[in-house]
Amino acid sequence: MSDDAFEAGMRVRREVLGDAHVDGATAAAGIDADFQRWITEAAWGGLWTRDQLDRRTRSCVTLAVLTALRAEGELALHVRAARRNGLTPEEIAEVIMHTAGYAGIPAANAAMAVAKRVLAEE
Repeated sequence: MSDDAFEAGMRVRREVLGDAHVDGATAAAGIDADFQRWITEAAWGGLWTRDQLDRRTRSCVTLAVLTALRAEGELALHVRAARRNGLTPEEIAEVIMHTAGYAGIPAANAAMAVAKRVLAEE
């Protein structure tokens, strides 16, 4: 990927996840430094910068996929990102509830617990 994709990805990553998270991930990079760069270029610079979906929609999709995958650690990060992208707590809960119908109740139950914990921290 290009330096342009990295720079665009870093801008979007900071806007969506916040400076504190990005600075922490960057400072903690060790053997994953190349992986961190790739995430920034590919996911944030390659996907999140596309015009076809707005950030609210991308957050909804991301929450649904992370719920289905039972990726609770990553889900907490993206619940915060969804709030930053304008989703209400009720919309976050609705995305998780809708995902339950397709990914299963255990996955959605775990995701709802993460969302409740993160939203309570606000």
